[in-house]
Amino acid sequence: MDGACLELRSKNSAQDAPATGADDVFLIQRAQAGDRVAFESLVRMYDREVLKLAVRMVGSPEEAADLYQEVFLKVYRSLNRFRFQSTFSTWLYRVVTNVCLDHLRRQKRRMEVQGPASEDEKTEFFQTVPEERPALDPERQLRAKEIDGRLRSALTGLNSRERMIFELRHYEGMRLRAISEVCGTTEETVKNCLFRATQKLREALGDLI
Repeated sequence: MDGACLELRSKNSAQDAPATGADDVFLIQRAQAGDRVAFESLVRMYDREVLKLAVRMVGSPEEAADLYQEVFLKVYRSLNRFRFQSTFSTWLYRVVTNVCLDHLRRQKRRMEVQGPASEDEKTEFFQTVPEERPALDPERQLRAKEIDGRLRSALTGLNSRERMIFELRHYEGMRLRAISEVCGTTEETVKNCLFRATQKLREALGDLI
């Protein structure tokens, strides 16, 4: 990598990605041996998942794009320490969540109280209704925007660990055991944390559910 920035792949780059059955172990071993082509293949396999998780954790596509770069730089520099004691995806998700949590902590220190989102801001993420179209009822559009804003606000009310676990479970669809591996804790701890996060969101959004 030598300081060069990774470029975000466009949706049209799917044809460049390796086949679905690509052997992770082979690519990782080749990348650990210094094969940059193998590392780039790993990036293509996981880049969209990494970016998607980063966006959901920090709520900003611009910030997530920067974190995406940071994640793969960290992976590139620390890949030799991967010892196949877990799946590569679990190890990678751990890197992503740690980078995002560090970012959120820095952001919290810089700005303890965040102002409300602009009324003109587009609600592209955490959508609770189908994609908006011109023919959609304007009242429904307004309602969806209100729900989206409330959900964003409610998520910021969770502590960093609660939010991470909630995101991994409900947006990434990960099982509790996999989340516990990512977080380096027990499945029971994850379950308790998820319960607390859900209760907080229910209290914050009680009038909507």
